[in-house]
Amino acid sequence: MSRIDSHQHFWKPQRGDYPWMTDDVDQIRVDFMPVHLRPFLLRHGISETILVQCTETIAETEFLLDLAGRTDFVRGVIGWVDLVGGTALADIERLASDALLLGIRPMVQWLADGWLRNPALERPMRDLQERGLVFEALVFPRQIDDLRHFLNRYPDLDVIIDHGAKPQIRDGQFEPWATAMRAIADNTRAKCKLSGLVTEARSDWSVDDLRPYVEHLLAVFGAERLMWGSDWPVSVLAGGYDPWVEATESLLATLPEGDREQIWRGTADRAYRRRNH
Repeated sequence: MSRIDSHQHFWKPQRGDYPWMTDDVDQIRVDFMPVHLRPFLLRHGISETILVQCTETIAETEFLLDLAGRTDFVRGVIGWVDLVGGTALADIERLASDALLLGIRPMVQWLADGWLRNPALERPMRDLQERGLVFEALVFPRQIDDLRHFLNRYPDLDVIIDHGAKPQIRDGQFEPWATAMRAIADNTRAKCKLSGLVTEARSDWSVDDLRPYVEHLLAVFGAERLMWGSDWPVSVLAGGYDPWVEATESLLATLPEGDREQIWRGTADRAYRRRNH
């Protein structure tokens, strides 16, 4: 079974539009490009990836689309648009002319609480849905209630929650995250990424630190709504690609083979359908 990495990034800091690249993340403030990722993919049997934006500029999305077009293992790109800006629809139309655009991700974690309730999202969300583009939700636990409101307002939109909504693993906080995620799973059709958890844990994290959160996501979403992602190279800050793959294999070891196949490939394969023009 080949695997899909549903969440990875590329960047070149000298492009100059990554304001979050401060001294605190100096370890990853270097180029990360396809040549650096390929050895990990070969080592772990990963045949395709989803390339995800990581800053709030259309220029970065254009950079990623160009890169994806020249990289054989990238299935497509999750880009960025100012969805409440006056040019949102025109920007989506222009970017979507490239079939490698698979969805849009606003950086909700950086936006004001309540942003997901903005009525100005109505037309852009309808446009994403009509074009077969997914909406990726990058949220903190405190924003999950806003996300549930958003999901109820746009029930037919394909929404994928990044990084399990970033539970506060390093502080050992399970609630109210767990109850809120159960409500999302029970009452919406959203899917969720099993990704980004190691950077929410302590720097000396162990598999057992992650286990309660992964088991909860499995219990409420089920394997057919969960997909694995590396969050590389952000995950370099918490050990890197190999330790997260190995931890995931350990965490999923007792699942039936069919469930493991869904998480490693099946869910992402269905969620990120290639777009034809």
